[in-house]
Amino acid sequence: MSHQLPDVQAGRPDVTVGLSQVGVTGVDKLVKIARDGKRPLILMAEFEVFVDLPSGRKGIDMSRNMQVIDEILEDAVAEPTYRVEDMCGDTAERLLAKHDYTSEAEVRMTAELVLRENTPASDLQTQSTANIIASAVATEDGTREEIGAEVVGMTVCPCSQGMSASRARDVMRDLDVDDDTIEEFLEQVPQPGHSQRGHATLTVETDGSPDVDLIDLVDIARDSMSARIYNLAKRPDEDHMTYHAHANAKFVEDCVRSMAEQVVDEFDYLADSAVVHMKQSNDESIHQHNAHAERVASLGELRDELADL
Repeated sequence: MSHQLPDVQAGRPDVTVGLSQVGVTGVDKLVKIARDGKRPLILMAEFEVFVDLPSGRKGIDMSRNMQVIDEILEDAVAEPTYRVEDMCGDTAERLLAKHDYTSEAEVRMTAELVLRENTPASDLQTQSTANIIASAVATEDGTREEIGAEVVGMTVCPCSQGMSASRARDVMRDLDVDDDTIEEFLEQVPQPGHSQRGHATLTVETDGSPDVDLIDLVDIARDSMSARIYNLAKRPDEDHMTYHAHANAKFVEDCVRSMAEQVVDEFDYLADSAVVHMKQSNDESIHQHNAHAERVASLGELRDELADL
């Protein structure tokens, strides 16, 4: 008995359900970010590229389409770019123009960015990393672009710290230390609380190109947590990070609120329609679960909420 394989390339007249995204993922390309008066940054970037598929069409002709996608990406990364989100936007617009059956094209890019910095106490040169997040969606109505980053930092639990402070008060009172001295001591010496590594993600999305600096977004995300962490840390640096983290204890919710406040302050020139994506995830140290908080809001909404405080 023979079995006839179906003709997977043949069109089907009964196809009636469209698809919002069909495309390719895991496309690696070298990207050069130009900087005025400085050496360019070279990134190994990973792209995801999608177009929508209307009802009545079986597929996107993957083999031929992959060549088109690769050619467009090669053209986009061939020249230095000042903004990776603009490169994503240009790529999405080219894809839209190349596919006469589609009404939307989306390009996403991630890459690891290495930044030089000095340690906070010993002032030694070291490096830090941030994961760049860029994307663009192109339609006949225009192109929206997004830029941001995910960074790593440190947080300390305020609840755990409060219990430690309460125990310290009881011990000092048993030692006949007066209340004013106790409170002054606790103000100067933050009490222990369980700490965790935190992951902050912050992006800004606008019609056209977001007029924001990627490094500013990285700094806001890092500063939203209890303390920054560093790849290199001598003993004075470890003491600096530990002290400042415990002097600035935060829940995940607090980190997201801090991002919102900093974005409103830093980007006061952006339109109310700009959309801000904020996420904080903590790898808990004394629990088997992790903690997570996030918010997506227009800049106008955030401004109104903060104005009421």
